[in-house]
Amino acid sequence: MTAASTQDLLNQAWFGIIGLMLVLYVVTDGFDLGVGILTLLRRKESDRDLMIQSIGHVWDANETWLVALGGALFGAFPSAYAMILSDLYVPVMFLIASFIMRGAAIEFRHAAHTSKLVWDRVFGIGSLLAAISQGIVLGKILTGFVPGLSSLGFVAVTAIGVVSGYCLLGATWVVKKTSGAIQSSARRHATVAVFTTVAAALVVSFATFKLSPVGVTRWQEHGVFHLLIALAILAALAFVYVLYSIRMHGEHSPFVGSTLLFVISFAGLAISLFPYIVPGKLTVDAAASDSPTLTFMLFGIGMVFPIMIGYNLYQYHLFRGKVVPVKH
Repeated sequence: MTAASTQDLLNQAWFGIIGLMLVLYVVTDGFDLGVGILTLLRRKESDRDLMIQSIGHVWDANETWLVALGGALFGAFPSAYAMILSDLYVPVMFLIASFIMRGAAIEFRHAAHTSKLVWDRVFGIGSLLAAISQGIVLGKILTGFVPGLSSLGFVAVTAIGVVSGYCLLGATWVVKKTSGAIQSSARRHATVAVFTTVAAALVVSFATFKLSPVGVTRWQEHGVFHLLIALAILAALAFVYVLYSIRMHGEHSPFVGSTLLFVISFAGLAISLFPYIVPGKLTVDAAASDSPTLTFMLFGIGMVFPIMIGYNLYQYHLFRGKVVPVKH
């Protein structure tokens, strides 16, 4: 194997690894952000207690995937890291501020001796701000940081789509973890969220084809569009499955269907982006570090990845089942 082919293989491997980290982050932290957003709709403190209790043992560990993602992007694709962070300084700062709000709120609400409403609102607003910030980041990257009203509208739709998608994950998580009236309410929220999420995804897909450098180049390559059509069919089946499982009062299946919908969508996104890491501006090959760096990082991630995945699986297994109100 030549040095060039080794470099290409490493570049593609790290593109896939970073994509996998992104999926793991979006699904795991997505549902707890969604739960946080949905607490803004609950008036009863006992309902908010139960919802926050459902994510209390896992939410902070979920965010470790974002830390790992940032470190991997910095090491594997430093040029992309520099371009993305410099162009997205404001939304990234808002994202960090929202995480600080969430972390502070979830701790201080436990210490509150009277009403927890203020800290619950801070937690909910922080969750909403985090989702909006991530939607802005996604929209900006897909448009290649091109300014203009059309790009601004595109970014607005991606932000709405991310918020709605996280609400879908959060609502189906609440369905899985609770019972009674709060579960019934979560089913209604999930039904609305799955429609708004799919609607936003359709608008973003059409706009990507018309406005984004992705649509101009990658989607017109031989075989790519047909593969995306196949993924769209799978996404449609996942959408139907979510609705069916909600209607049939499934408890675990709505969350499984929502997760599948996200994974399929991100597979389509990864296929659309490749070989660009910033559409129209920076390819994977141009942004990648040299072979020794990527090889060294590959050994490192090979040791860390199983630990992170194993810990996540263990905590979900340990805290499986329904949450019950804590008696004070």
